[in-house]
Amino acid sequence: MEAVTDDAPVELDEETLKSRRGRERRGKPIGRYMMCVSVSDGTTQIAVLEGRQLIEHYLSRPADDVSEIHGNVYLSKVQNVLPGMEAAFVDIGTPKNAVLYRGDLQYDEKEFGGKGRPRIEQVLRSRQTILAQVTKNPIAHKGARLTQEVSLPGRFVVLVPNSSTYGISKRLPESERKRLRNVLDRVKPKQHGVIVRTAAENITKEEIERDVRRLLTQWDEIENLAGRSQAPSLLYREPEMAFRFIREEFNKDFRGVVIDDPDMFNRVRTYVESVNPALVDRISYHNPETESLPLFERHHVHEQLRKALDRKVWLPSGGSLIIEHTEALTVIDVNTGKNVGRSSLEETVFRNNLEAAEEIARQLRLRDIGGIIVIDLLTWRSRPIVRRWPLRCERHWPGTRPELRSLTYPTWDCGDDP
Repeated sequence: MEAVTDDAPVELDEETLKSRRGRERRGKPIGRYMMCVSVSDGTTQIAVLEGRQLIEHYLSRPADDVSEIHGNVYLSKVQNVLPGMEAAFVDIGTPKNAVLYRGDLQYDEKEFGGKGRPRIEQVLRSRQTILAQVTKNPIAHKGARLTQEVSLPGRFVVLVPNSSTYGISKRLPESERKRLRNVLDRVKPKQHGVIVRTAAENITKEEIERDVRRLLTQWDEIENLAGRSQAPSLLYREPEMAFRFIREEFNKDFRGVVIDDPDMFNRVRTYVESVNPALVDRISYHNPETESLPLFERHHVHEQLRKALDRKVWLPSGGSLIIEHTEALTVIDVNTGKNVGRSSLEETVFRNNLEAAEEIARQLRLRDIGGIIVIDLLTWRSRPIVRRWPLRCERHWPGTRPELRSLTYPTWDCGDDP
């Protein structure tokens, strides 16, 4: 495939554009979510609203360039190889050395006779120069984590250079996976791996091919820069937060993206026009000089953020949640508070716990809480009612992060059988 040098959008017919735009009412898009992007003194904030309710908030400062390096690619130098830990410490130019584990090495199986995975000291040596990508940001006294299997994400595909990787998102319907498999067979470069993302649903072959070409050009630039650089040096930096979020999340479920910075607005609009022109009209500019209220004040973001910092969260019927953090886990206590109910105690407890299920899901997402989570529900006795609570959780928890859904499951004491 030849390199692409321009970002002109692929021409799409009106029927395709209409299906991409999603539902509309009186010419205005109907979407579940709204994204607000505010820029001030180099600091970028993103607020995601579901209806009028804040569900996610992101903040990026200039100082984050040192600590928020996930996805960056470095020409790095091996400092120490530790066979006993099956790891190597690698200098990538950050204050603390990064760590590269044996399982994240990339090597030619032919060099080692195809006899299983070689030991780390057989692949790496001290002072060796390698190309690696950050998979985990440095935290406190721990350095970043690295992999030698670089992956470059695009809008519709992920390019895995020098790999045989071949995959299609399992979240897509089987009929669409079959279509995309045929497309991938025709556009995949021989020497590189490609993974088709969920965003590629109903995307044309030409658009996917263009995304692949754009990433190939990006990889060529990384390799060329590596050839004339000295380790340690940065070869590729992940785009700023707003572009990452739009690349990963923005689709027809969003009724709009509102940005209060003219430069950011123009760059985001140009990017969306090149990768998904059907949604470019959903990008709008909030002019701070002419609007009566700042962007976040207009959508009550600051008010909801202040509430998100409180340990106590009120439920609609008067109950409450108390959210406590410890070093090992997060504890959420469910209380009736002002909720005295209207019928029986069992029904009051049940309704309170149902409201808690919905609000807990929102708070975990908004506060970015993970790890071990213990939920202390109000005690109930009826097993049929108890069994309905996980079903309600399944209705409200799909929006939370996948790792949260898989690692966290509420437990309770339902007492003896009636």
